[in-house]
Formats: sequence, structure tokens, C-alpha cells
Amino acid sequence: MRPLSITFQRFLASEQASSVLLLLVTVLALCIANSVWAAHYHQFWHMPWLGLTLEEWVNDGLMALFFLLIGLELKRELYVGELSSLNNALLPTIAAVGGMLVPALIFWQFNHGTAYQAGVGIPMATDIAFALGVLSMLGKRVPAPLKVFLVAFAVIDDLGAAIMIAVFYTATLSWPHLLGALAVLAFLFALNRWGVLSMIPYLLGGALMWWLTLKSGVHATLAGIALAFAIPFNSRKHKQQEDHSSPSHQLEHALHLPVAFLILPVFAFANTGVHIEAQSLSAVFTHANSQGIILGLLVGKPIGITLAVLLAIVTGICKLHAPLRLAHIAGAAMLGGIGFTMSIFITNLAFSDTAEAINLSKMAILTGSLLSGLAGWLWLKVALGQNRIRPH
Repeated sequence: MRPLSITFQRFLASEQASSVLLLLVTVLALCIANSVWAAHYHQFWHMPWLGLTLEEWVNDGLMALFFLLIGLELKRELYVGELSSLNNALLPTIAAVGGMLVPALIFWQFNHGTAYQAGVGIPMATDIAFALGVLSMLGKRVPAPLKVFLVAFAVIDDLGAAIMIAVFYTATLSWPHLLGALAVLAFLFALNRWGVLSMIPYLLGGALMWWLTLKSGVHATLAGIALAFAIPFNSRKHKQQEDHSSPSHQLEHALHLPVAFLILPVFAFANTGVHIEAQSLSAVFTHANSQGIILGLLVGKPIGITLAVLLAIVTGICKLHAPLRLAHIAGAAMLGGIGFTMSIFITNLAFSDTAEAINLSKMAILTGSLLSGLAGWLWLKVALGQNRIRPH
């Protein structure tokens, strides 16, 4: 097995450290939202500034940079990473599809025909930072291919969530603004084709595309992923090496730390301050919406991912190479049930006009993610045994 690239190792380190900060910020937000400062907390995030509230600037603006990073990471993997060959890309892609479909079907079974059916996308996503954070707790026993598999299917998960946002969570559509955004994107691709390597026109064009997308009714964060694929990426395909001087690589490297240690923690602090009451606490386990979310994450994710991988192996479509075993895949699939960032993001879109549904969904996401993380950690602790694997 080829060693992990330096870029991938840096990505793992930043995501693992970020998970600790995300956990602390989430606990802090929950404490404040259930204290005497709760009213000030909510008033602060709903303060208007330049036409949007602070919460909207976080969710629509800062998170566009998160999606830009996701797009850059996916692009790198497609060019020179684990998704650069069909054989390597097929298994995590199949796993991701299974891990999206089964949770969605479970949620749909509980909520179709109700006011909550719009939340079908909530249990479909995986939070890379928290999943890698739990995996890192197992130390050197974790084989490098398992880390790569987890990151690969989680990134594809995020792409699937972005497609769902574009298709299912666009309420109104302004065609002039959308066509304007597409025209800007086409111009940026033309700059790429013409060999323009300066980041300035891409960033300025990306900002304009973000504003046009925001005005179009399509969620503005999708401009981030679109921009990622317009930025030049120079790769030495035959050697499967990336050119660290390419604009795409430089921007990805520049965004890693700000996204991991600023943007995601700010998003968590703005969106996890849920007021918990005795009535809502009991509803987490009895309401159809929260049952669909919790079971989708805790049961649907591992079943969907593991069965999809098993089916691919049995039919001969893919092979599972040593030292990976199906038990390892099952453990990673359990960690895939840690939804958090993307699940909360989709919650805000699905129930934008119903505060009660948002709070209940967020409590269910936190519950399902916590149980999934614990289950995955316990499973892998047993599956990996006590033997240490030499790091790659």
C-alpha cells in the first residue's frame, strides 16, 4: 500500500484536533442556551448586519468556505488521491450511496406524509471531523487504509448532501440571478482553460458567484463547491503526485486551519444552542421526526454502508485488500452515523420556519451522533484488538 500523502496527513491532523474544539464549543453553546444568558445568546445571532442576520452570515457565508474546502478535497482525491482510479473510488462510492439511501428510507418510513418529511436528508451525512476524532482515539492500531476509506466515503457523502440541498431545498428560484451565477462560473472555467493561475480573479469571481447564488434562491454555499472545480489543479497524473504550487493545492492548504479551527466552531456555536426542557427531552425518543433521525444515523448508516460494501465484494465488483476486514468497515460505518455539521446544516434548511422542529431535530442529531460515535469506538476497539499497526 502506498504511504499517505503529506497533504492527507495534514488533513487528518487538523480534522482530529478540530473535533475536540467542536465538542467543547457544542457543550458551551448548550450550557449558555440553558442558562440566564439564553436570551442574549439568541438575540446576538439574530442581529442584522448588511442585510443578513449574523446567523445567516455564518450559515450562508462562512459555510460557503467550508463547502469550498470540501470541493477542493474532493478534486484532489479525484486527481491524485484515493478516488483517482476506478478500483479505488468504487468501494467508498458504493459505501456512500448505501450510507445515504438506507438512513433516508428509515426516516421516510417514520415521517412520509407529515410536516416533517422535508427532513429526509438530515441523517444522510457524515461529519468527517468527529468521525476522525473518534478514530484517532484508537491510536496506532488503526490501519491507514481505514482512515482513507472513512474520509473518502464521508467526502462523497458531503457531495451527495450538497446535491440534495440544490435539488430539494430550493424553495424559490430567480432565474436571472441563477443564470448570472452560471455565467460567472463559465467565465472562471474559461480562465482555467486559458491557463490563468493567479488566485485573484477566481476569488473575486467566486465572491460574485456567491452573491448571485444567494439572490437566486439556491443555497449560496453551493457556490463554494462550484468554485473549487474552476480553480486550476496541476497534477502529474502518471506519477500520481500533486503539484504543491498549483492554485488549488495552495488554497486548500490555506483553508484547512481556518475552516477546522474557526469556521466550523463558529457554526457549531451558532447552531447547537438548543434549549432543553423535560418535554422536549422525552420527545427526542418518542417523536417520529427524532426517531427517524436517531435510527437513521445509529442504525441506517452502518447497515447501509456495510451491506453495500458486502454486496460489492460478493458480486466481485470490488475487493477488500489487507489489512482491511469487513469488521473494520462495519466500525467505520458506525462512525459514519456521526452527522453533526451537515445534518444540522440540512435541518436549518428543511425546517427554516419552524423553531420547534429545528430544536427537536438538533437534539436528535446530537443524540444519534453521540451514540454512533460510542458504538463505533467500542466496535473498533474490539475489532482492532491490541495489535499495533505500523503507521503509514
